Parts: sequence; structure tokens; C-alpha cells
Amino acid sequence: MNASVRISVSSLRAHKRRFASTFLAVLLGVAFLAGTLVMGDTLRASFDTMFGNATSGTDAVVRSAGTITTPGESQGVRQPVDTDLVAAVEKAPGVAAAEPDIQGAGQLVGANGKPIGGQGPPTLAGNWIDDPKLNSYQLAEGRAPSKSGEVVVNRGAAEKGDLKIGDTTTLRTPDPVEVTVVGLATFGGEDGMAQVTYTGMTRSDAEKYLTAKPGEAASILVRAGPGTGPLELVDALTPVLPKGVEAITGQELAEENTDMISGQFLSLFTTFLLVFSGVALLVATFSIHNTFAIVVAQRTRENALLRALGASRRQVTASTLVEASVVAVVASAAGLAGGIGIAAGLQTLFPAIGFPFPEGDLVISGLSMILPLAVGIVVCLGSALLPAVRAGRTAPLAALRETTVDQSGASRTRAVVGTGLAALAVAVTLTGVIVSPSLWLAGSGAILALAAFVVLGPVASTTAVRVLGSPLDKLRGVTGGLARRNALRSPKRTAATASALMIGVAVVSLFTVFGASLKATMDQTVSRSFAGDVAVSTPSFGAGGSGLSPRLAPAIAERPEVDTAVGLGRGVAEVDGKGRALTVTDPVALERTFDLGDVRGSMRDLGDDGIAITENEADKQGLKTGDTAQLAFTDGKKQTFTVRAVYGRSELAGDYVITRDAWAPHRTQDSDTLVAVTFKDGVSAADGKAAVEKVATAYGNPEVQTRDEYAQSSAGGIDMMLTLVYALLALAVLIALLGIANTLTLAVHERTRELGLLRAVGQTRAQLRAMVRWESVLVAAFGTVGGLALGGFLGWVLVEASDGASDSAFAFAMPPFQLTVVALVGVAAGALAGLRPARRAARLDVLRAIATE
Repeated sequence: MNASVRISVSSLRAHKRRFASTFLAVLLGVAFLAGTLVMGDTLRASFDTMFGNATSGTDAVVRSAGTITTPGESQGVRQPVDTDLVAAVEKAPGVAAAEPDIQGAGQLVGANGKPIGGQGPPTLAGNWIDDPKLNSYQLAEGRAPSKSGEVVVNRGAAEKGDLKIGDTTTLRTPDPVEVTVVGLATFGGEDGMAQVTYTGMTRSDAEKYLTAKPGEAASILVRAGPGTGPLELVDALTPVLPKGVEAITGQELAEENTDMISGQFLSLFTTFLLVFSGVALLVATFSIHNTFAIVVAQRTRENALLRALGASRRQVTASTLVEASVVAVVASAAGLAGGIGIAAGLQTLFPAIGFPFPEGDLVISGLSMILPLAVGIVVCLGSALLPAVRAGRTAPLAALRETTVDQSGASRTRAVVGTGLAALAVAVTLTGVIVSPSLWLAGSGAILALAAFVVLGPVASTTAVRVLGSPLDKLRGVTGGLARRNALRSPKRTAATASALMIGVAVVSLFTVFGASLKATMDQTVSRSFAGDVAVSTPSFGAGGSGLSPRLAPAIAERPEVDTAVGLGRGVAEVDGKGRALTVTDPVALERTFDLGDVRGSMRDLGDDGIAITENEADKQGLKTGDTAQLAFTDGKKQTFTVRAVYGRSELAGDYVITRDAWAPHRTQDSDTLVAVTFKDGVSAADGKAAVEKVATAYGNPEVQTRDEYAQSSAGGIDMMLTLVYALLALAVLIALLGIANTLTLAVHERTRELGLLRAVGQTRAQLRAMVRWESVLVAAFGTVGGLALGGFLGWVLVEASDGASDSAFAFAMPPFQLTVVALVGVAAGALAGLRPARRAARLDVLRAIATE
């Protein structure tokens, strides 16, 4: 074994360039995986610290015990608590201080007239708490608000909005409130709590603008006196609290908030990055395997001589695996350092583009280092295993033969197995898409399709390269013909080299198709359901933004140019024990502005005790017009509603509709998510839009858009997602290109004598360079075409499976322009990958090349 190690180390020293791309492939894959794990650990620790700081001075929190959680949301809506409870809480044993905590949405408008924040993280407003230990924000400049209209804002929000002490601006609550900044606050010494914006008001203003009525608060914050611990305080508070109200420790609240972030956003984000780490490592596997397969083929005579001199099969196999181990360990170790750098870069990048990441030092755990190191080593050794076994099987007599290139690959067995896999993939996929809609079945079919493509690659490469390379004979003459024949020499090698790029292009194409389909779905939804002329909305996602004032729609409706203006608000309630989102609106105006499909019953007769539901929900709940359903609201009250209408389409209207009169007794902070406007006959689009914009200016200046503009802005988040996807997939494509470049470099070394003979019979250096470059282009073109076909198929599977598994109707779209760009980039990247091998080939000394054995 020692002899095997010495041979391996000597070989690595002598042929360092052979393993350069393998080293980089492992390094990049491990770096991305390590960076993802380090980023996840850092985010969890940062959120722990952030929420811990927010409740550090709070020993107990008194709040409503029950929540209503709607499908798709992890954080439920709680009933407010009565601020009269503060007096009772203060009398409990061990209580030093208690303050009501009033919270709501409030978005500041900057000096330039544009809202601050709202792109994901919450935009919060609340009462400024005078007790510095109970207030998670600390006054850094100025003073606390003392009269109506005065506010304290966090310093980060003030800097983003170019606001300073003494400035007057608008706070959307969502009703516009004119406020004056009298103080700037920090959070734990920082300018704010991550990307969250905060506005502190007087208690009377907070009750006026953020609650349904005075005397309500989100919770009551309690501080213990000397000698009383948080658990003792909770035990002392529990007997004085009314039914439906509970007390928890501040630490428990911090843990709940952290779990909520980790369980929803953080898990989704890290899973998203881990998927791309997996794609990068899968691409790296093909590149590594190809490198070792070529090196073993080139060393046939060398390995045969070792066998002839007495080396056993195990020793020859071990020698190859030792080389792979050295590359794996060194590259994986370097990848760990690169992963820490990637995590640091992501920590700087994402807050800059608005992602809600808190600040904090990088957290590097043992698992986030050991796991990527182990994965890198296993991937590299696993990829080199088959070539190593093949090396051990080299017969001693092979030393007497000339080294030959690998001609295997296009076997009948491979064709049969690949065809069987493809047929199985189609059957499973169609079952999961058409027969019995299931994302799991569709996903299994997609994995089988990928396996079928890989197995059939060498079988298809011969035909594909002939077809793709046929124009080269006419365009590049003999040089093009030689490039095509070189790509055809080893179908297995060509397919293995192209497979890495194929996977990268397939994933890019998959997300491109799915993104275009989501956009088409949104456009279809708006076109089919929204019959209005313009829409008024506040562009935001996540918990950000404050919504629209419910008074905006009536104000717009008063304009002479407007026929109908309807606002869509949101409420929550339990319908027969299940949490559901309610659309709060004028049902008559809703029916005039939106296409609700077939309506059974009457939307005009809802009143304050009627409800309209979609046909789909009616079937699920077993309800029909005239039936009754009990609704339980967050204020603890229950009311029986009569189903007075069942409508067919829920796309923009939601599944449950009630009137504003029905919602008013149970509302909290009221807001609309959308105002749809229809103009009177004869009013031009420009005049109508101008009239609506004039009214909207007085309500915080929300955006007024045409139907097409609204559809495009609704799908705006998809473009941002695709940009992030493309940036992450660039790593996988880079690894694939390194594999192509390395394969060509090794092929040039393998064909040294042949290239020397070509030069000797008259081929110029320029022609030789062109021949190698076009061979690279053909390999890349094969991988790109295969990737486009596979990605398009997987995109269709994902769209159709999503359509069958959800209540929404998905539209499938193939974006020709974007896919053409992907194809051109793939081919251009192949040309780029061939530059260095082409230069090396052209520099060969003719006489030495001819003399090479």
C-alpha cells in the first residue's frame, strides 16, 4: 500500500494540471454547501439574539391565549387584550412595572415621497413605551413623543428615508397621518431590528390609528421586581387573568418568534440554497468522473507495466483512489475556507437588496464544517471509484499495445436500459400529472427522466453530434469535419462531458419555464377575473407595507369619471372550526368589477349576517345556499352566518366574502389590499387614471396601474426570484465548463502524436485551434440541447402537477426569447471553455509531438 501511495503522489506531482478542474469542481461544490450551512447557522443565531434583545427587559407577557391561523400561514392572528388589565397586573405579587404594547402596521413615507421598507420585513408602528427596560428600542437622539402627531423612528429607517429630527412626513396606518419626527431610536445599539422599520407614537395616537377602538392592546409587557424570577412572575399573574388570557415569560416569546422564523422563512431559504448546492455537486460528479475515466484510459500502458512488474489489481485500484483522496481532501478543505467567504458575502449582499437578514458575526459550527468536508470527499471518491476499478482490471499484456481512447458507450444494453427508464419516467410522470395529480409522483418521474437522459446520453451523442455538426463541413471545411469526427470518437466521453452542462442548463430551463408559467398564470388570472380599468395597490410582499385606507375606494367612487370603485380588505375567522381568510368588501361592487363565474343565490343580499363562498369551498364544507355556518372571530365572539351566494371563481376575490358591516364589530386594524376601479362610458384611460391618481395622492400616494401594469407588477417578485436562481446556477454552469475544458485538455494530451501529424501534413496553428474550439462547441451544443429538452419537460411537469394539486388554474408557457438566450449562452460558454485547450494544442512542438508514444 505504501508503494501505491508513493506512486500516486509522484503521479500527482507530475500531472498537476490534469486534476485542476477536478480540484476546482470539488472546491466550488463544497464551498457552496459550507456557505449555505454557515449562513443558516448564522441566521438562526442572529434571530435568537435579535428576539432575545427585544424581550431582554421583559420578564412576562400577558396576551390572548387563542389564535386563528389560516392555511399557508404559520403565525396566527390573536385577539387583543383589554388595557384595563394593566391595573390588575400591577397589583400582582412581584410586579415592578406593566405597560400595554399596542402594535400595528405603519409605513413611513420618506422625504422623496416614496414609502420606506415594505419589501418583506414588517413596517411596524406602536406606542412608545417610557419604561426603558420594557421598551426594546432605546432613545438615541431627540426625545420621546409627548403630544399627538409626534413620533420616534428607528435611525435606520430615518437614514433610508432621508428624515431627520424636526421633519414632517406621512405615516400610512393605512390612513395617512401627518407626523413630526422628534426622536431617533436604536435597537441593541444598532440602527434597527434587521430591515424592520419602527415608528413609536403616543399611546392615544396608537389607540386611535392602530386599533379598532380605544382600550385594546396586542399584549401587556411586565417587569418583575427584585427577587422575583420570570417563572415566579408568570405563576403570580395567572390567577388574576380572565379566561382566554395567558401569561408567558419573555424568553418563551423570543423562542416562539425564532421558531416561527426558522420553521417558515429560514427553513425554506436554506432548503432553496441546499438544492442548488446539490445541483452543483451533481454537476461536479460528472466532471470528476470524466476526468478520472480519461486519465485511467491514458494510463493503460502505465498501469499494465505496473501489473507486469508484480502490482496487484488492488494496488493499482488503490493508487487511483489515493490520487482521488488527495484531491478530495485538499479541495474540500479549501472549499471550507471558500464557504466561509461565501457566507460572509451573502450576509453582506442580501440585506443590501432588501432581504430580511439581521446583522451578526458568522457562526461556524462543527456540523457546518464536517458535513461539507465529508460530502466533498465522498463525491470525489465515488466519482473516481469506477475508473479506479477499471484501472485495476488492466491486463499486463496491455503494455504491449498502443494506448487507445475509450470507444465504449453506445452499447445495445445501454440503449435498452435507457429506453426502459424513459418509458417508466413518462408513465410515472403522466400518472402524477394527469391520472392522479401528485407532486410526489411527478417528482419521481422527473428524477427517472434525468436518469434516462444520462443513460441514453452516449447512445444519443453519435446522432446528435452528427446532426449538430453537419453544418461545420460546409462552414469550416476540413477543420469542421475533423472537429465533428473528434467529438464522435468516444460517445461515452462526449456524453459524460456534456451531461454536466446538460444538468445545469436543464435546471436553468426548468426555472425559466416555471417562472414564465407563473407570469402567464397571473396575467390569465387578472385578464379573466378583473374587469376593472385600473387598480390601486401598495407594492410589497411578506409582512411589509401597511395596505390601503378603506376610505380610499369610497373617495374614488365620488369622482365623476368613475363608475365603480371597490376595495378588497382582509379578515380572518374560523369557519366551522377551521381558520379561513375572509374578503371584506362591497359584494355588489365586487360582482360588477370582477368576474366571479356562475353565481348561485344573490351577492346583493349578504347584509350583516350573510356570507358568499366559492363552489370549491362549498363542496368541501358540504354547504349550499340557505345553509348556515358558524364564524368565530379573533375577538372571541361567534356568529351564525347564512350562505346567500355560491360563486365559481375565487382567483382575486378569495374563497369567503362578507360585507364591511358584518366585519366592522370584529375588525382590528382595518386595511384594503386592492382597490379596483371601473370608469364610466366615454372616459378615456388617461383621464380616468389621472382622476384616480389625484384622489390617491391624499391617501399616502399608492400606485395606480392599468390592468396590464397590475398583472406585471403582481408577477414582479418572479423576476427577482429568477435573477437569484440564475446567479446561483452560474456556479453549476461554471463547474460544467471547467469539466469541458479539462476533458479537451486531456484529449489534446491523448492525441499529441495525432495533432503533430496533422501539423506535419500542413494544418496551420489557426486551423488546429479552430478544430479544438469547434469540438468544444459541439460538446456544449449537445449538452445545451439536451438540457433545454429536459428542462422544458420538467417545467411542464412542475406546472401541470402544481395545477392538479392546487385549487388555482396554472397556465403553461414556454418563453422562446429566454430559452434562446439560454441556448446561445450555453454554446458561447462551450466556445469559451475551448479557448485554453486550443491554445495549448497550437503550441505543441511538431517533432516532439510526432515522437510521442
